[in-house]
Amino acid sequence: MQAPDTGPRRFSSVRLLFTGFAMGIADLIPGVSGGTMAFILGIYETLLAAIKSFNLRLLQLIGQGRLREAFNQIPWAFLIPLGLGLGVAVLSMARVMRYLLENQPVYLFAFFFGLIVASIIAVGMTVQWRPSTVAALVLGSLGAYLLVGMVPLAMPHDPITLFLSGVVAIMAMILPGISGSFILLILGQYAYVLNAVSELNLLAVIPVALGAVIGLLGFARLLSWLLKHYHGVTVAVLIGFMVGSLRKIWPWKEVVETMLDRHGKVVPLRERNILPDFAAPEFWVALALAILGFLVLSLVDHLQTGANPVFSRFGRVRQRDTGPVASQ
Repeated sequence: MQAPDTGPRRFSSVRLLFTGFAMGIADLIPGVSGGTMAFILGIYETLLAAIKSFNLRLLQLIGQGRLREAFNQIPWAFLIPLGLGLGVAVLSMARVMRYLLENQPVYLFAFFFGLIVASIIAVGMTVQWRPSTVAALVLGSLGAYLLVGMVPLAMPHDPITLFLSGVVAIMAMILPGISGSFILLILGQYAYVLNAVSELNLLAVIPVALGAVIGLLGFARLLSWLLKHYHGVTVAVLIGFMVGSLRKIWPWKEVVETMLDRHGKVVPLRERNILPDFAAPEFWVALALAILGFLVLSLVDHLQTGANPVFSRFGRVRQRDTGPVASQ
């Protein structure tokens, strides 16, 4: 995968539409974040720069009535197709993803497992590995591994807690490998916020939304600064987040603790990863889907950069094989 650029980049509307669609699907899967798809599809730093365009200067321009300048400050050509793709994915695929999560979770997670493994290899090839970046990779992997294994906490639902939960959840959402909805689940706010949204409980929704806006605007700037000044180490940490998140994406799990939701339905509280039954047909289908996800991501990366390690190696093998024939 190509190393992220430090400056603004231009992407075709079609590419942004499909990237937004991929981000929307990822956000529907517990344990997968839209930030992961933005990172592996090469728009991560541009997305951070777009978020940074919503700043104090924008508010000043609006307050001064200079609406044209304010409008031109925002990269609409980037945000509109990306947001449109994301919205279409959420609206059109929510029921499909819910069905797959409830009925075919092994196959669904196997496909995403392959995607993330391929992205780890592709992005990892862009990093100059030295002791500092290796240490950053290990710390990021360990942090994400421990985080996704946490049991949901019993937290209050007062406005301050909801505000802070919104801040932390949105920060996680734009980080590769960590799901914002999963963070809300850990903080014991997921079901409460979901019900508040469905019931239009503004006293609960507004603190979360304010926290999300402030967290997004502030954290995007921090990430952008880190990528500018400590690019290799920061990318290594982000790769580590994806490595650690594989604990959550592992398709085969065993429920070890459950709880009753407010409707009296038994829901998993804690799971552990187990080995699959290698003789079962399910394993081979899941393995095929994981390989498919791996190849799809690798191919998309190669089409973008021409330097994906999997397809570049394949190309070199073909050249060695066909070289003698061509010389005859």
